[in-house]
Amino acid sequence: CFDSGSSCEKCDFETDLCKALHELNLQPGWIRRSGRSGMGPPYSDHNGNNSAYFLSLSSEMRSSSATLRTNVFLPTDEEHVCQITFYYWIGQMSGTLMVGLQKHSEDTVTNIWQVSEELQNQWKTSTITINSTEKYEV
Repeated sequence: CFDSGSSCEKCDFETDLCKALHELNLQPGWIRRSGRSGMGPPYSDHNGNNSAYFLSLSSEMRSSSATLRTNVFLPTDEEHVCQITFYYWIGQMSGTLMVGLQKHSEDTVTNIWQVSEELQNQWKTSTITINSTEKYEV
């Protein structure tokens, strides 16, 4: 859900990529699939729905990294808080999932959240609150 006002946006990958993510900018390694795809766990989304879609890293990407980038978000203030809640699954091999913030005046991406876990084989959730006085991408 983005924004404390009425502009909350839900993103479930059922029909395509989310509006928040760059359309057609799915980097190599990311695939949109469901639990029925025959590609191994997870076999359902976080609600236990095996026909629901989610994004997954393909098995060829096990030794490298892949990035997802959002569209540009407007600056935050007291009225417009940006809060992003997401579900994640780390399985098969250990890995690190990171969320970075890139402000428009900066070339570098600042790491604002990360998790490194061994095989968990369960969905977990996290909520990140972002403050930025300028336009940014996540």
